[in-house]
Amino acid sequence: MVMPSGVTPAPAAIPPRKQPDDITAPDTDVPRIVPRRNTGRRITAALALLLFAMVLNSVVRNDAFQWGVVGRYFTTTAVLDGLLLSLWLTAVVMVLGFLIGALLAVMRLSANPVLRTLSWGYVWIFRSTPLLVQLLFWFNIGALYPTLGLGVPFGPQFVTVQTVNLLGPTLTAVIGLTLHESAYAAEVVRGGILSVDAGQTEAAQALGLSRRRTLRRIVVPQAMRSIVPTAGNMLIGTLKGTSIVSVLAVHDLLYSVQLIYNQTYQIIPLLMVATLWYIAVTTALSIAQFYVERHYARGNSRALPPTPLQRLRFRLTALRLWLRRATAADARPVTGGDR
Repeated sequence: MVMPSGVTPAPAAIPPRKQPDDITAPDTDVPRIVPRRNTGRRITAALALLLFAMVLNSVVRNDAFQWGVVGRYFTTTAVLDGLLLSLWLTAVVMVLGFLIGALLAVMRLSANPVLRTLSWGYVWIFRSTPLLVQLLFWFNIGALYPTLGLGVPFGPQFVTVQTVNLLGPTLTAVIGLTLHESAYAAEVVRGGILSVDAGQTEAAQALGLSRRRTLRRIVVPQAMRSIVPTAGNMLIGTLKGTSIVSVLAVHDLLYSVQLIYNQTYQIIPLLMVATLWYIAVTTALSIAQFYVERHYARGNSRALPPTPLQRLRFRLTALRLWLRRATAADARPVTGGDR
């Protein structure tokens, strides 16, 4: 059939779709999702809590610990003075150890074979010798060098001093601990620098940055993500390792406690005093380490790990929502379908 020009044909009518005869009403009863029952996990947690309660009960109710004596000596002047000396030793040793260790790490990564060999030899010697042997060696250094002098090699000495008068117990402890920790710090820093991708250095060189500026502004900030966890472990280990200087009669925390129980013969409670102080300081250092790691993780991940306060707030919020839903489910009226 020919239509006149300018006239649009009407669209064909769409036949209605035949509806099936067995149409039923939509199901309004949505199946309830039941969480998986972790029976084994709950049994394991219950056994672990039971074991922890038994250990805690044996510690708290054991009269041999003499908790009254522990509380009496916990904040005495002698104990606090020993604690301050232990903290001072830890801070000085860690600062000096990482300064020397960073220098040794740069020497180890240098293109100069002499510097590489000297750095490797230093790390090899001080990591191969036990710490107690090193401390005793430095304490008896006067047997090898009765006097120390400053002057011309193989010539006259301008200044000389008796070694016994120069190196006391505390200075000997600082020297021995610093030289020992610097060898480990050198490997920690070197490992952190090597963990940075080589493309970062190549990109910095392409931008015209000097080697020193590349190391300071590009490599070291990224290497800190690998250095900080190990350095935190070294810090805690150094704090506990300062107790070994008690063999040199340095009045650290352990030696101060030993002086007290040598007079009172209350060995166990005084050792518990030292133990509780070590636990308290180690806990504070662990919290500080967590926040330092979180600071240097900003450029590595989009979402920072939650802090302990954020985790506690999240768990309290989840518990509040669960209680609200449980209360709402109990208050829901019973209908015919629920019966």
